Order: sequence, then C-alpha cells, then structure tokens
Amino acid sequence: MLQLRPNCEYCDKDLAPDASDAMICSYECTFCADCVAEHLHNVCPNCGGGFTPRPVRPMIARRDGVSRQHQQPSDKRVHLKHDKTEISAFVAEFRDIPPADR
Repeated sequence: MLQLRPNCEYCDKDLAPDASDAMICSYECTFCADCVAEHLHNVCPNCGGGFTPRPVRPMIARRDGVSRQHQQPSDKRVHLKHDKTEISAFVAEFRDIPPADR
C-alpha cells in the first residue's frame, strides 16, 4: 500500500492525500509536478527512474476497510538525500534517456 507522503521532497510543498499534482517513482519518492517538470525533468534523483501521477486513495470506504479512514496517509515528511547541485548533474546525465531505457 502506498504511503501517500505529505510533501514534495525537492521544494517541501504540502501534498494532500488527494493532490492532483503529486508524482511518484516506483519507490514512492514523492515530488510535485512542478519540480518534476522544471528541476528533475522526469528523472527521480534517488533512483533514476521516471515519474507517474500518484493515485488518490478513496476517502470513503466503498469496500469494507479500504479507505483513507482505515489506512491513514503518512505524516512523515521526506526530504532530498542529495545536494541540489549534485541532483542537477545526475538529472542532466539521464534526462534524455526514456525511463523504460534507464
């Protein structure tokens, strides 16, 4: 189950559980769509993979026990593990390679 992290790891923008601009990689690294487009160029600075829109977990249980009421989003804020200068160099190296070929 996705953690639904509460913030962009790059700019620390709040990302509500139902945010339409939340993006994740296959490891659930979470960034806002603006940072993915403007700074990361669809390259996850942690794993090198690409991004996809983060799904929204239903607020109301349409099936017993399956909703935000039952599986709370994470409240643990996550921040970059790497310096932004180093991230820029990393992104530049891989941004022209399609995510499926990285």
